[in-house]
Amino acid sequence: MNLKPVLILIPLLTVFTVASAQEKRSFSLDEAQKYALEKNLQLQNAREDVKIADEQYKATRGQGLPQVSGTLDYMTNFNYEAELDFGGGDDQTTEMPDIDYTQFDSGDMEILKLLQSMNAPSSSTIVMTDQSNAKVQLSQLIFGGQYWVGLKTAKIGKELAKQQVNITELDVKESVANIYQLILVTEEIVDVLEKNIKNLEKIKNHTKNMFEAGLAEQVDVDQISISITQLGNQKKSMNRNINLNYNMLRFQMGLENTREIELTDSLSNLLTNIEKALSLGDGFDVSQNPNYQIVTTQEELQKKMVDMQKWAYAPTLTGFYSYTEKLMTTGFDLSPKNAAGLNLSIPIFSSGMRKAKLDKAKIELDKVNRSKQMLEEQIMLQNNQLRYEFASAYENYNTQKENIEVAKRVLKSMENKFRQGLVSSLDLTQANTNYLQAESNYLNATLELMQANLNLKKLYNKL
Repeated sequence: MNLKPVLILIPLLTVFTVASAQEKRSFSLDEAQKYALEKNLQLQNAREDVKIADEQYKATRGQGLPQVSGTLDYMTNFNYEAELDFGGGDDQTTEMPDIDYTQFDSGDMEILKLLQSMNAPSSSTIVMTDQSNAKVQLSQLIFGGQYWVGLKTAKIGKELAKQQVNITELDVKESVANIYQLILVTEEIVDVLEKNIKNLEKIKNHTKNMFEAGLAEQVDVDQISISITQLGNQKKSMNRNINLNYNMLRFQMGLENTREIELTDSLSNLLTNIEKALSLGDGFDVSQNPNYQIVTTQEELQKKMVDMQKWAYAPTLTGFYSYTEKLMTTGFDLSPKNAAGLNLSIPIFSSGMRKAKLDKAKIELDKVNRSKQMLEEQIMLQNNQLRYEFASAYENYNTQKENIEVAKRVLKSMENKFRQGLVSSLDLTQANTNYLQAESNYLNATLELMQANLNLKKLYNKL
């Protein structure tokens, strides 16, 4: 067998596998959120809770369906001898009189017939041999108020788990959006710093030439060099923040930490979408809020808990049928193989326990009702507050956007005057600092506007 092609192929496959594992993935904000909804570990746990609630519902439902159980038992009597004494002498026999069997039930009649057939002497001995039985029993709940209420309660529990998944989905989408937007803003800051550093490098070279020609001082060159160094340090710090935020984004999306990702959305695209959604929240309906939906479901759940405690006063009726196969038996066994019956359990007196549980459930329901009312008021207040914050953030964003244009013009004018020797390097660096501060204020205002938009969308369940 020629192994040479195989040995060549293995490294190629290894390289291909590694390259595929490190393939760059590109995501828009919407794509990143959808991917996170599939892969986020916290969200997967929340969905597992829905499955757990579903299994709990099935378990509760099964309690009212037919139940079949089987038992197998064995008992030894160590060959115990039971002696029956009928009176009279040892050698005498007892003649049984004629008996009217209609006076006895079936069990007693069988015993009397046995004794008559024996026509036994004054005493008789029965050896109690080992016993073994195989028993199968079928039981069925016929009526139980607590069962039916419990079944409805378990069903509400499923709905509550689903609503909790919705809350978790909103949290994950909000987190992904926050990190995504923060990365874009930080990358924009790095881009501004890079352009500013390049511009200062040109000014520094020009100033150095002027110094060599005797038209500028060394302090001018040094002042600009210090500014370049400071901006370089800021750029390195921002790049480290970007790497950290990318790691956080991978974690929220459920991506491996070595996967390289690229963000395809831009700040301008996201801001355009925000401006289109300025009317968000018109005709706000509090019932659409996910937290309000949960507390409403909790209210329904607590109502069922009250009903369950009320049904604790009602009787419970069950039926059963059993079949016993006698594998080993003594010579004196009168128990039947087939048996069926009903069991009616009637609560009579519980020393106030049932009443206390009912009163407790009613108090819990009152608490949930008040919590629902408070939450509704809080949501309406939060709606007004978030709309106010959104409007303020939008106004501040527009103001800072205009300030950048003013700061750019001032910096450009200072650069021209510095080249002409009309202003000092200190004036130039101050103008450059003012421009960078305007850029920083603008990007912070952008981030605040996007955050305010996210807060409103989450409140309205529209993320």
